[in-house]
Amino acid sequence: MITPDPVVQATGRVFLLTAAAFVVTMAWTPLLARLLYRYKLGKNIRLASDAPVYAKLHAHKAGTPTMGGVLIWVTMLAFAGFFALAAAFHIPGLRILHFVNREETLLPLGVLLATAVVGLGDDLMNIFRIGPKGGGLRMRHRVVLYAAIAAVGAWWFVDKLEWTTTRIPFVGPVDLGWWFVPFAILVLFATAHSVNLIDGLDGLAGGTVLTAYGAYGAIAFVEGRYHLAAFIGVLVGSLLAFLWFNIPPARFFMGDTGAMPLGITLGVIALLTNEPFLLFIIGFPFVLESLSVIAQMMARRWWGRRLFRSSPLHHHLEAMGWPESKIVMRFWVISGVMAVVGLTIFLLDRSAW
Repeated sequence: MITPDPVVQATGRVFLLTAAAFVVTMAWTPLLARLLYRYKLGKNIRLASDAPVYAKLHAHKAGTPTMGGVLIWVTMLAFAGFFALAAAFHIPGLRILHFVNREETLLPLGVLLATAVVGLGDDLMNIFRIGPKGGGLRMRHRVVLYAAIAAVGAWWFVDKLEWTTTRIPFVGPVDLGWWFVPFAILVLFATAHSVNLIDGLDGLAGGTVLTAYGAYGAIAFVEGRYHLAAFIGVLVGSLLAFLWFNIPPARFFMGDTGAMPLGITLGVIALLTNEPFLLFIIGFPFVLESLSVIAQMMARRWWGRRLFRSSPLHHHLEAMGWPESKIVMRFWVISGVMAVVGLTIFLLDRSAW
């Protein structure tokens, strides 16, 4: 009897879960779209008095359904639950696809779902014009809620996983002790909001996040974290299906119930692979978007003028006359190139261990 190669088996499992997640998500997307359109769960565009350039550029998108991110985390929840039951009942052929465990995937799964619920509530408040100017949760309430989730995630690393180290490429591992908690909170909080910022054009967030997850999936696989790689595979498959319906012109938007969970979960995965500093490279589009917002705020405060016509950067390019599809595709290209650069650095660093 031939013993199966564990690496080949793990590779097949990741690819199978990715393909299955794509097919399943594609299959139930029409149902979600029908519900979103039937009940007119459309996004409200920000007021012209608050963001005149943005309001002018996106007025035609008012009413487009939001909360498309539900596709991703509901599919993940269904896959995690189904294959956990298959493993519990020892169902042949299916139990091997079980990927939830305490060491690798329980934390990112928990953070994904917790943030998704908060984002879903925020999206519903925006749809029904609840909150300040009908825009959903106040900024300070969002900060508190997402910071609380990030804090629980950071505590889990230290208390449950006994994890206090991180790795700096070409330097080596650094033990932060309890300082790992504020470091992890910063990583998770910053990543969540950076991904949320880039969610402003059809297909922009979906394509760039997809590339980042693909890169970290490869890193997880090389490190032998096969359950985590399988978890990422499900996310990638469902993201591909979402992107099918989100490319310009979008049938629906991702919403906070998609962008925030995907961002904070990406941060968790970066910490779990011990490669959070590669986020600056693999997640370069998110960094660029965040820096553009920070620069705009500083310019207004210090010089009383705008540095960009609108921020984040993709809205500035849009205001300059760039077609939406050109902006999105060029961001995809940048994302792909930087993901390859990040993977190259990871492999070179690993070869020097």
